[in-house]
Order: sequence, then structure tokens, then C-alpha cells
Amino acid sequence: MQWLINAAYYIIPFICLLGVLVFVHEFGHYIVAKFCGVKVDEFSIGFGKKIWGFRDRSGTEWKLSVIPLGGYCKFLGDGDESSSSNTSENISEEDKKYAFAFQNPFKKLAIVIAGPAANYLFAIVVFASIFYFIGKIDFPPIVGEVVKGGAAEQAGIIKGDRILKVNGKDVSSFSELQQEVDMHRAEKISIELKRNDKIINLKFPLKMLPADGEINKSDEPRPMLGIRSLNIVEIDVVKVPFWTAVGDAFAETWRITEVTLRGVGQIFSGKRDADEVGGIVRIAEMSGDISRESGLIDFVIFMALLSINLGLINLFPIPLLDGGHVIIYLIEIITGRELNENFKDYVFKFGLFLILSLMLFATYNDFARLFHRWFS
Repeated sequence: MQWLINAAYYIIPFICLLGVLVFVHEFGHYIVAKFCGVKVDEFSIGFGKKIWGFRDRSGTEWKLSVIPLGGYCKFLGDGDESSSSNTSENISEEDKKYAFAFQNPFKKLAIVIAGPAANYLFAIVVFASIFYFIGKIDFPPIVGEVVKGGAAEQAGIIKGDRILKVNGKDVSSFSELQQEVDMHRAEKISIELKRNDKIINLKFPLKMLPADGEINKSDEPRPMLGIRSLNIVEIDVVKVPFWTAVGDAFAETWRITEVTLRGVGQIFSGKRDADEVGGIVRIAEMSGDISRESGLIDFVIFMALLSINLGLINLFPIPLLDGGHVIIYLIEIITGRELNENFKDYVFKFGLFLILSLMLFATYNDFARLFHRWFS
């Protein structure tokens, strides 16, 4: 019975999380398509067989499907859920003006970009609402991960330790911890930490480590403590004016985007291990951990972080993703003519192969991480 309860802690939050983010993304496509006069045949959360749904007055079928790992908007004339093919021979001349495939590339571009844009807008609204109604957020100075071979590992610091002082100065957030460490790079550093109810004092030199996208702004190795933050937040209950909250929300969204892009770049350049790439299983694991160990605010913030990542990844120039469609429509706008259908078919097949390969690789990493977590 206990294993069912534990499974529920991971499955239910994961389905809720993914359902909200997929709805936000697809609703972005949907609302701009309707604005552009394109008919939407299906709006689905999930893939495969329909388990529930209804049809609205405009003829759109809204449905929940059995595989909750994504979703889609299927427009009039689409041959598949990704809008990578069309069934133009089955469309009457009257209906062509409502079909996605027969729109000008500017409208297609707007509809495609609307999905990732909706994910970004969702994150900005979440951050602005928290900043305005609750207060500013920050990561606490708690060790979430110890970097292998780093100074912290060799000094005996472990996950869960809360850093209280750095060189005698109190630190109340992970950002303050980073700033104090950066101030004392060339000498031994003294750390006071709390482990359970025990206070521990350590003194040791920092070690050179490769740049980490979550910690550093530089791409060069530098003296570092060798820890990463925990996936929870603390809230400073100091409310800010509305427009300040909105501005801070934009700044936080941009910061997360920048850090993510830097991390991806480091993986491709070899400065960061590819085993950090995670997929659906990793998201389920993290959402379950947060739902068990933290509160609703942490879960909503995690949802906003994933929304940014979902929007950003969909803008990558990979065929089948929104970013791949963006490249095609930009080429069509520049050249003034539509690309050959056979060429696009080959491009989309390559994109499908690439996406499936990345999914398999990410899933392998996810299960390897779980195996290490369960049996180490």
C-alpha cells in the first residue's frame, strides 16, 4: 500500500504539471490561429486514444488523450498533429482560406511562435504574481548537490548542509553565499554550517573547477566551492510595487533563459557532462520530490521554470519543433516562395529521428540517475 502512496506523490503532480504547461503552450497556438482566421479541428492534451472530450460551437474538438506526454493543435487541412504535412486534395476551395497550409508565411510564423511565447508569458505572470502578492524569492544557502572532485566534497560537505557563515559573515541566501565565496578566492575559506542540529566549522582552500552555468557568468575555470543549490526556494516577505514586480519577473525569466542557454552550450562544447541532460522521468522525479518536501509555492515556481525551458526548447531550430517551422517560414518570407514539399518531408523525417534520439538519450540518463539514487 505504501508504494501506491509513494507513486501517487510522483505521478499525480507530474500529470498536473505537464497538463498545465501543455495547455498553456497549445492554447498559445490556438488563440493566435483563431485570430488569424485558421480553423482548429482538434485541441488535445495528450496523445493517442481519446478518454474525454467535447466539441465547441466553432467545430473544435477539445479532448484529453490517454498518453499524457504532450499535446497538439490540429488545424484544418493538417495531415498530422505536428502540421508537418497537409491534405490539400481533400480541402474545398471555400475551406482553403481557413486551412493552415494555405495561409501566408507571416500568419504561419505568428501561429508557430505563439506556443513558446505563451510559455514565457505564463512564467512572467507567475513570477510577477509571487513578487507582488507574496514577496521576492531566493534560493536558501542549502547544499543541493556536491560537485565531484570539488573543494566542498574534499572538505566533507554533503547534500542538505545549510551554510550559515562564510569567513565569519552571515549568509541568508545562495546568492549571498556565492558573493562571499567570490570575495575570497585566493585564500583558505572558513565555512560554518548546520547539519541536522549540529554546528560544524571547516577551513579549506577552494579548487579550480570548470564554469557552471548555474553559478558563474564566466566560461573559464575559476576557484570554486563546488556546490549547487537545492531545488526549493525561500520567500522574503517584502512586497514590491506592481511595475517593479513585472520588471523583476522579466529579469528573472531572462536570467533563467540565459543560464539554460549557457548550460546547453557547455554540454555541446564538452565543458559540461552530457549526463546532465534529463527527460520526462527526471521531470516526474523532481516534481514528486518538490510536492513531497516543499510547498505549493515551490511547485508553482518549478512549473514556471519548466515553462521557460519548454518555450526555449521549442524554439531550437530542430525540424518538427516550433523552431524548425520558424526557420522554414522565415526562408519562405525571404525567398518569396514555398519550399518544396518533398524537401520539407525529408527535413521533418530527420527532425523526428533527432528528437527520438535525444529522448532516448535523456531517458537513459534519467534511469541511470534513478539507479544511482536508489542503490548508492
